[in-house]
Amino acid sequence: MRRIITMTVNNRPGVLNRITGLFTKRHYNIESITVGHTEIEGVSRMTFVVNVDDERTAEQIIKQLNKQIDVLKVNDITDQAIVARELALIKVAAPPAVRQEIYTLIEPFRASIVDVSKDSLVIQVTGEPEKVEALIELLRPYGIKEVARTGTTAFTRGAQKATTNQKTAFII
Repeated sequence: MRRIITMTVNNRPGVLNRITGLFTKRHYNIESITVGHTEIEGVSRMTFVVNVDDERTAEQIIKQLNKQIDVLKVNDITDQAIVARELALIKVAAPPAVRQEIYTLIEPFRASIVDVSKDSLVIQVTGEPEKVEALIELLRPYGIKEVARTGTTAFTRGAQKATTNQKTAFII
């Protein structure tokens, strides 16, 4: 069961290590982590995509994260209306004879070429993880040399109101 957990934390040395250590000790698989500064100085936002066995395990993770020093707020946003994006850089083999074909292929993905060499192209794509994965699969036959992915970063859309008997949020 894939969960997206966001948290705001004090931006201090060792915070990320303590939090990832919590996941490691309990044998939770972290699919991706993104961390960056927020609009508040000294505060960072972390987004974890984790695989857990069931809802009870997800709730346990949230409780354990809330107990951590320097953790300000924790949210499981999996079942809410969210904006989620990922960035990928994909280096693909591209002799001059196939470049136009690759340009045509990446256009519907709103991807762009950020580097050109005599035998390869570096393509930048942003979007939902499924979109990134779809482009990678389409480029695979050309010969992917390298891929670098940021992992998912996400937060809830606009103003939301949770219903009293569900965790699902609705856009107002």
